[in-house]
Amino acid sequence: MAEDGRRADGEDRGPGAAYGGFAVMEGLLEKLKLLDYEEQVLAKHNSAKSLSRHYFVSSPHIGSNPGEQFYLFTITAAWLINTAGRPFPEPLEYDEPTTTVSNILAELRAFGVKVDFPPSKLKSGSGEHVCFVLDRLAEEALKRTGFSFRRPKYPTETTEEESIVEDDAELTLSRAEEEAIEADDDEDVLDLDTLKLQTSEPEGALRADDAPESAGDAAEWNLEVERVLTQLRVSTRTHNKQWRSHLEQMHQHNQAISSLTEDSKSFLTRLQQDLSKAVEKVSSREKYISKQLEPLIQEYRSVRARLQQVKTPPQHLANIWPHLLTHLDVVLLQEQERYQQTNARVMEKRLELREISDEVKKIEQEIKDRDSSMSDGAPVVRIRRSLTRLKQEVVQMDVRTGVVQHALLLSRLKEKSNMTRDMLATNIT
Repeated sequence: MAEDGRRADGEDRGPGAAYGGFAVMEGLLEKLKLLDYEEQVLAKHNSAKSLSRHYFVSSPHIGSNPGEQFYLFTITAAWLINTAGRPFPEPLEYDEPTTTVSNILAELRAFGVKVDFPPSKLKSGSGEHVCFVLDRLAEEALKRTGFSFRRPKYPTETTEEESIVEDDAELTLSRAEEEAIEADDDEDVLDLDTLKLQTSEPEGALRADDAPESAGDAAEWNLEVERVLTQLRVSTRTHNKQWRSHLEQMHQHNQAISSLTEDSKSFLTRLQQDLSKAVEKVSSREKYISKQLEPLIQEYRSVRARLQQVKTPPQHLANIWPHLLTHLDVVLLQEQERYQQTNARVMEKRLELREISDEVKKIEQEIKDRDSSMSDGAPVVRIRRSLTRLKQEVVQMDVRTGVVQHALLLSRLKEKSNMTRDMLATNIT
């Protein structure tokens, strides 16, 4: 049904409505040039190319870049809003599109413009709604700057009276044209002999009797005449103000319109047949759907009637109905409190469970570390290396101890020999 409404709306707007966006975009580009958008917008955002005449128009015949078009639309709209006298932050490239578009439409409504389309129509960055928004904002910016379009002043056309020159040669030529048109010749060609008969013979011209005789051959003259015959023809052009040429053009246009009408009539007849078939199919489908949904509709009506009965209390309960409602409210409040208490206890238990889970994870990590250390052979290797190093150190200590004992023995022997020598020396004396 929505598609039928859109189709009917498009038919009411006419066949040229699809190309209205092109005209709006061209007018918008002229307004942006008046506002110097190339220096104010494109130069600030390092955009090397300017907007084309149909940049924001959505058409299958025009290439599109939705991301770039939407970004240029948002920054241009923000600049126009600021130029129109309302503060508006410049949108960034990665901002939320829905929020940006909603803010732009809110500013457009603040200017008094009626907006009857959803913000999603602007997310593509092209289309008639984008051109509409930018065009209205450009008008507000031009009003703010004090610029206004004036009505064009057309120069008055001065009709100069054509001067008619009474010339025998021109009168003869016009008379020759009339005779040629009446005779319906294929080409407007005047024979030189006819022109000679129609024109008056000038004074002082040579007569046939006085003409000099040619000494050339007649065959050569005929060949020469055939060679220059095409150059001797006088072609006359019909003036565009003559009613005969207008009449011929009317006949030609009438024939062209008749041929086009026949083709269009056949096409429209086929289109009417297709549309009537489509309407019949839609109506039959609606009847089928209505028949299938009839039980559901009846059930909905009965449920709605029962709901209405439940909402309206019976007559014998009308007096105690407020007390029942009050009691139900009290019970509901009590249940809500119980729910809140239970929910609080559940939250406490969840916290305890989280703490216990953390402790269990820590214990599991310690057990894993101990298992890995017990199964690891690196400590045993280190112990063996330490024992080997201790044995070597013990051997070295034994060697050093033997050397020290030997030195001590030598010193004792030396001491003993000295004592013996001293004793012998004392005995001798």
